[in-house]
Amino acid sequence: MKPVTVQDLVERFSLEILAGHSELHRPITKSKAHRPGLEFVGYFEYFPQAHVQLLGRKEITYLHSLSENERNLHIGNIVKYHPPCFVVTRNQEGLKYLTKYCEEEQIPLLRTSASTSKFQDLVDLYLSKSLAQEIAIHGVCVNVSGIGILLRGKSGVGKSETAHTLIRRGHRLVADDIVVLKKISPETLLGTHNGKTKEFLALRSIGLINVSRLYGRKAFQDETRIVLDIELTKWQEHALNNDLELEPRFTDYMDIRIPHIEIQLQPGRDVAGLVEAAANSWYLRQQGYSAAEEFMQRLQSDTN
Repeated sequence: MKPVTVQDLVERFSLEILAGHSELHRPITKSKAHRPGLEFVGYFEYFPQAHVQLLGRKEITYLHSLSENERNLHIGNIVKYHPPCFVVTRNQEGLKYLTKYCEEEQIPLLRTSASTSKFQDLVDLYLSKSLAQEIAIHGVCVNVSGIGILLRGKSGVGKSETAHTLIRRGHRLVADDIVVLKKISPETLLGTHNGKTKEFLALRSIGLINVSRLYGRKAFQDETRIVLDIELTKWQEHALNNDLELEPRFTDYMDIRIPHIEIQLQPGRDVAGLVEAAANSWYLRQQGYSAAEEFMQRLQSDTN
């Protein structure tokens, strides 16, 4: 996980710096921005001081309504906790008193033209991804018809070649060789690249290709939510299971369970087509449909 600083926030959202220029190296360790409301009236029992403090129209209008002594008291109570930074939205003005305190306490005071709700959504999303627990695994990540899939297997088994076939069929590459997995929530696993391998796919006997240059911008996607873990393995006679519905299996990544499927490889077998079938089958199961259940119902209706 790469550390996030106030400077990163400034660059990401083109924020104006009003105070605290020398403290932009301050780390941001929490993923949710906070709007100090109760704190302005003196309640600090659960003040999340490590969060970015967001000052919208309500907060600034309230401060403007106070007398100078009251305003100095309320602002003084907050800045002594030294949050990483304050961000004022909607390009609000009349902030001399706030600038004064932030300069004295060396707390970055920033400003954006964005609305409070829009900026809060954007900064929360950015921080949740940037600060998420992450691991890197060997494999390939693809998006098949909007469904994020991990392709795993031993080196040389054919992961990248399968991904290439999927790309030619209109699906998208996310990462090849090194896949970065980020735990965005207790149930959400995000797959992305490590930056260096972005858009690149390594094919044996061919070498590196840039999928965006070769097949167009639609051939690549920066990230995707992972919902299927598919392991490609070498063909083993009598090892395939032809049950109507296989017992569900899962792989754990940072305590998130992802449905696991094994696909065995054999010359002439349409592996990319099987990956597409697995993706579409997963989608139908999310809609409550099971082909095995429908088949059994047909058998039962024939016997009645």
